[in-house]
Amino acid sequence: MEFKDLIKERRSVRSYQAGKEISDDTIKEIIEEALMAPSWKNYQTARFYVANTPERIEKVRACMPEFNQKSSANASYVITTYVKDTAGFTAGNPDNELGNKWGAYDLGLSNAYFVLSAKNHGLDTLIMGLRDAVELRKAFNIPKTEQVAAIIALGYAEGTPVLRARKTVDEVTQF
Repeated sequence: MEFKDLIKERRSVRSYQAGKEISDDTIKEIIEEALMAPSWKNYQTARFYVANTPERIEKVRACMPEFNQKSSANASYVITTYVKDTAGFTAGNPDNELGNKWGAYDLGLSNAYFVLSAKNHGLDTLIMGLRDAVELRKAFNIPKTEQVAAIIALGYAEGTPVLRARKTVDEVTQF
C-alpha cells in the first residue's frame, strides 16, 4: 500500500470481529517493523508485552476501564513500555529539562510505527492510555525499570470507522 494511503486509512477502531486470530509470527513482524522507529541515541528502549491467548487477553482486560474493555472486545493486546532513565540521559543524568519524557517520545514514535505496520498487515488498532499500570506490571512481570505506557488493541475491524475531522495545516503551522 502507498504510504500516503496507509496513513489515511489507519483509524482508531472500537469494534473488532470475533473469532479471527492473529498469528504470533504476524505480531513479531509488526514489532520488528516498529523497532525501525528512530530513538534517542538509538537506545531503542521500547518494550512489548503480547496478550494473544484467551488467558493473557483476560489479564489485560481486567486492567482496563469498562469502556475500553467494550471498545476492544475480540482484539488481542500489546502492552508497550519504555526503559526509564535511558533516552534523554547521559551517565544517569538528564540531558535537558525533558528527562524521561524522551523515553515517552521515543515510545510514541515506536507505537506510531506499530499501528501503521499493523494496518499494512491488514490489522486495525486502538491505542489506550487508561489502564491499571500496577496490575499490568504484576500480570506480565514488567520490571520496575520500565514505564508502562499504553495498551494497543490489535485485530480486524468490524465495519469501517469514520475519519474524524482533522485540523488544517494552516491551523497548526507557522512559517
